[in-house]
Order: sequence, then structure tokens, then C-alpha cells
Amino acid sequence: MAFTTRLDQPYEEAVETVIEELKKEGFGILTRVDVHDALKEKIGVDFRKYTILGACNPPLAHRALSARPEVGLLLPCNVVVEAALDGGTVVRIINPRAMMQFGALGDDVTLREVAEEAAGKLERVVKVFDDAFIAGMD
Repeated sequence: MAFTTRLDQPYEEAVETVIEELKKEGFGILTRVDVHDALKEKIGVDFRKYTILGACNPPLAHRALSARPEVGLLLPCNVVVEAALDGGTVVRIINPRAMMQFGALGDDVTLREVAEEAAGKLERVVKVFDDAFIAGMD
């Protein structure tokens, strides 16, 4: 379901590093949810540093939405950056190939091509960080 890696960086620095690497592959950040802040504000819970980034590659999104408008339910690609309980930071990026397993989306040739291209870009982002890259399904 996700590409996962671990960074030996403080959480705040890791969030910025992830954003910069996504930009290099053509992804912009459409949304940013700082879960730790939201949970504290809404229900008074202390939660570790945990951010969900909504990453979008506009040309790929356009191709996917043009082929099957309902794919918008799965966009943008979510990227999770979280402070690890034992130090460092964990990064998880949705695998677009896994996203195509919903319903009949995987039957669409254009969507499969877009998913492959997006997955390749996101894999390159994760591989930049370190050798802790774990491909495939978590």
C-alpha cells in the first residue's frame, strides 16, 4: 500500500526535505494536515508529530481525471511524515499502483499507465533518503 523509509532527521527538517524531493519529481503540495495540532485543538489529545501531505503532479492528475473522473476520490497522493517513537522520522507514500486496485480502475489502461509513472516518481523520492527503502505493500 505504501513506499516506506526512515530518515535520520528531526521531524520538522524531514517534512521540508520530503516536500523538496517531491518538488523535484513534479509534485506540489495541495494540502497539509498537521495531525498532532488538529487532535490537540479538537479533542485535547497529545499525539506525536504526524503530518499528512496531499501531493499532486498536475500533468498526471489531468491525465487520470480525463480518463476516469471518479479517480478524483483517490487524489491527491497522500504522504505521511511522522516522528518515530524511538527517534528519527518515518515517511510513507501511497503506492499509486495499489490505488488502482479499487473497483474497476485497474482495468483502465490510461490509469494503469499514469499509476506506473506516478509510482516511479514516488519511488525515486523515497530512494533518495536512504537504503531503508521498502517497496510494496505495508
